[in-house]
Amino acid sequence: MAFENIQLEELEAGIHLITVNRPKVLNALNLQTVKEIEAAVQAVDASAEARVLLITGAGDRAFVAGADIRELSSAGALEAKDWSAVAHRAFRALEKLRTPTIAVVHGFCLGAGCELALSCDWVLASDKAVFGLPEVNLGVMPGAGGTQRLTRVVGRAKALELVTTGRNVKAEEALSMGLANHVYPVEKLMEEALAMARSIASKGPVAVRLAKEAIQRGQDLDLENACVLENDIFAVLFATADQKEGMAAFVEKRSPKFRGC
Repeated sequence: MAFENIQLEELEAGIHLITVNRPKVLNALNLQTVKEIEAAVQAVDASAEARVLLITGAGDRAFVAGADIRELSSAGALEAKDWSAVAHRAFRALEKLRTPTIAVVHGFCLGAGCELALSCDWVLASDKAVFGLPEVNLGVMPGAGGTQRLTRVVGRAKALELVTTGRNVKAEEALSMGLANHVYPVEKLMEEALAMARSIASKGPVAVRLAKEAIQRGQDLDLENACVLENDIFAVLFATADQKEGMAAFVEKRSPKFRGC
């Protein structure tokens, strides 16, 4: 698929970057852009060498400032349902990606942009980042997973507050409520994101992938069954070459050379 509204690049071995590239409209997500994000995620997932995916927005004003309201303003119920379904599918593909995903957020991260960030495994924000789900100001509500993922991240009461008031949240408050994992000066943001990505990429890729799976699948299970899941996945890793290499390297006091198998 040829991309018009996003860029997909491999910054370094195994480290991929999706950039939403509509800076004139603060990277607002129209339907075409959402479909391109899904296609880019699928391309990364198909790469055996992929280790980390970063997602950001072009320009210095916004990560993604929301959905494209000009496109949605004339939509009827069926069109809105279709738009929401495509966004849910794309963001779920991102959430289920085998490799860790990091939203690199600067400027406005509102509405569908906040929902995009919530679909990533974690969020690194600049000190100028602003988060929010302001859809009630337009007479609607979040429609791309915001009511569900935000609740799972910050809890029911705080999610209800943010969704029903539509108020914006600055970076430090986002950090305090767990919406952002780390906050950095804007000029250091991508440098810090790359440092984190390199750290992850240096680890055993099968172990990273299965650890993500264990956490994602286990969070919706009761503790007993979640621990059974962990037990099974832990055991599977002892059938990999990476486990043998990682433990041998530890004993021999050298750096491991993981092969992803």
